[in-house]
Amino acid sequence: MTRGTPGLRELNKQRTREAISHAATRLFIERGFDSVTIADVAAEVGVAKMTVTNHFPLKEDLVLDIHEDLITGPARTVTQRAPGESALDALSRACLAALERCDPALGFSSPAFAGMITASPDLSARLREIHEQREEGLAAALAQETGAAGDDLTPRLAAVHLDGVHRVVFKGVVRRTLAGETNDSIAERLAEPTRASFDQLRPCLGRYAVRGSTQV
Repeated sequence: MTRGTPGLRELNKQRTREAISHAATRLFIERGFDSVTIADVAAEVGVAKMTVTNHFPLKEDLVLDIHEDLITGPARTVTQRAPGESALDALSRACLAALERCDPALGFSSPAFAGMITASPDLSARLREIHEQREEGLAAALAQETGAAGDDLTPRLAAVHLDGVHRVVFKGVVRRTLAGETNDSIAERLAEPTRASFDQLRPCLGRYAVRGSTQV
């Protein structure tokens, strides 16, 4: 085992996590989210109930198992942007790339999966919470990157607008998925509106949080 290579224990944990997630998703789609318990999922996988909750403390995250990437994605994009690149340019680039590859973090799934989420008030509420945490994380990253004072509302306002594009596109992807459109068709149809949405923000945010610049 070389440095940086996961050990057998970590690999087994990852396999168990994936097995739990896949089994839970299958059961939720078949029976409905509210009709399936954590105990049902544990029995399906052949593990203890505590094993399930150790991997997924919230039942909703058995479905939204990419919630960590969803929450941290925009902040990570901003902190890793190239020299001379603004926050808007970095987030626009990342969003368009996610759209092109039909990334689940942008709402891409199957009609059955999308229907399961929209049919459950608990899942819909958890998804809204994830989007709010995502926005808060982006605001914190923007504040740190620009050296904004604690009472400066600019990072928060910028995060609302910049991540708002993601929210709108996410909802559009889900809506079109439920209508039966294919992922490739959705990606193609939403590419130009997504690009245009970011461009509409350029007059106000085009030069905001440019890496290597103190200009805000």
